[in-house]
Amino acid sequence: MARLLRRPHGPVLALAALLALAGAGQAAAPSAGEALIAQARNDLVRGDGIAAEVRLKQALAAGSKREAIAARMGEAMLVQGQRGKARDWLAPGSFTAADEAYGFRMLGRLEQLEGNLEAAGAAYDRVIALTPRDPQLWVDVGRLRYAGGEHKLAVDAADYALNLEPDNIAALQFKGQFVRDQYGLAAALPWFEAALERDPANLDVMGEYAATLGDLGRAKDMLAVTRTMLERDGGNPRALMLQALLAARAGDVRLARAMLNKTRDRLRDVPAKMLLDGVIELRSGNNRLAIEAFERLVELQPANPEAQAMLARAYYAAGDARVVTQRFGDLAARSDALPQLLTTVARAHELLGQRDLAAVLLDRAARSQDRPFAPVPENKPIGALLSAQQTGQAESESEQMRIARPGSANAQTLAGDVQMALGRGAAAAERYSAAAQIRLPDSLLLRMVAALGLAGQGDAAGALVENYLAQNPSSRIAARLAAARAAALGDWPRSRELLEMLRSNGGGGDTRLLADLSMAQLRNSDPVAAEATAREAYRLQPASAATARAWGMSLTARKQRPADAAALLAKAQSLGG
Repeated sequence: MARLLRRPHGPVLALAALLALAGAGQAAAPSAGEALIAQARNDLVRGDGIAAEVRLKQALAAGSKREAIAARMGEAMLVQGQRGKARDWLAPGSFTAADEAYGFRMLGRLEQLEGNLEAAGAAYDRVIALTPRDPQLWVDVGRLRYAGGEHKLAVDAADYALNLEPDNIAALQFKGQFVRDQYGLAAALPWFEAALERDPANLDVMGEYAATLGDLGRAKDMLAVTRTMLERDGGNPRALMLQALLAARAGDVRLARAMLNKTRDRLRDVPAKMLLDGVIELRSGNNRLAIEAFERLVELQPANPEAQAMLARAYYAAGDARVVTQRFGDLAARSDALPQLLTTVARAHELLGQRDLAAVLLDRAARSQDRPFAPVPENKPIGALLSAQQTGQAESESEQMRIARPGSANAQTLAGDVQMALGRGAAAAERYSAAAQIRLPDSLLLRMVAALGLAGQGDAAGALVENYLAQNPSSRIAARLAAARAAALGDWPRSRELLEMLRSNGGGGDTRLLADLSMAQLRNSDPVAAEATAREAYRLQPASAATARAWGMSLTARKQRPADAAALLAKAQSLGG
């Protein structure tokens, strides 16, 4: 593993290989087993692990030796998701000389899939010694480095693979995934398109391309790509899941379930599939089935706050209020609890007659929504690391991690979090910028905007948000930030446009968004719309200072119900608004 965490070295001495002549100027015809193995190789190129397995078994029956088929049989098992059987073929390391590098590369993939990163590194080290200039090898090495947190070195591996073979499909796809993380969705499309120009039938690349189109909001284009995938492979699970996602977004639960059912068990352990399963069942009123789906997701990702919130909601919908309060009470007590979880636990307390406990949680949920742009660390709150007694220690530890792992986005982000907690905006922005050179998710965008604001670099923050939104037009976080900045600059038409777009695309229940939209409508000389929006926000969350203030201001602007307007504004002030 240690060797793989270094940059790719320069060209090494080429390994000489002599081809044996099978006659005086004429090659011997391949045996039946060799022909079957060649056909299995083509099956694997197409991603058909079942057909490859059948041919390889036939080759074995025709007299081929086990070591001649071991590497490809291992890959066939990996393609089918049968890791135990793949290990039976790959772990002994018994391959022919021609298949040795390939076999150990498959073993490295297997070890990585099972989380054995050191063992994967050892397998890839053996491949490097055999075929150091294999671009596919460096793609695999890059994926291993990424899984191990060595993000910068993973980028280096992707670039090295492209230097070795600029037209390599796997390298182009891998680079596209990095560009998507680093620069945004739109910037990644040309890389996937370049790969598809060279291999139009590559289903893996088509899947990445379709998913990226979907995230960009280009639903029709995404649907066209998934249909092409299904024309080539009628049961392609990724295409079916993407179509199910489109149907779910459109509210067609029946179609979404039908699409997912066609995937059978091929995506059983994929988190996105579990989440979509749960959402579909919850919308259909099948609360127990939703609980099963979310339970599996939480078991796989126990630190995922959204999964915990959805599981709590499913239990509440099933009428298990006591389970909600007992199981999720500790999570709700945390300072970083999601508003959705706080609200669900509060409603469960209400059903149990514990209105005092419910009131506290509802108040916290309202206040959380009143602070939508506070940066939240991806793992645990930085506050847990930074008590008054621990500040210096945490700063030292984060700097040590940053220096020891300069190519890790996580290490740079953590170092930025510490600087931010200490009030050093410029230093935090520097750390976050280093992380963004590797990947820039919504959570890091929030951090960078907050750090730049603290450092007095508002223009830089605004440019960052606008560039991010241009590359990721479906990002709700970026749209909210852009709307807030437009409001701060007095550009109320743009602020209103962005907020109304967010409301029409799933934000109708976000009370803070509605309160902000009411203000934008009011500033656009539309008090009637402002009052209607604020009234809805207050109905959803009357304990919020923002909703009380918005309704009070809109009533005042319309010169209606002055007593109610005054009471609402007084309430907002008492709540801290």
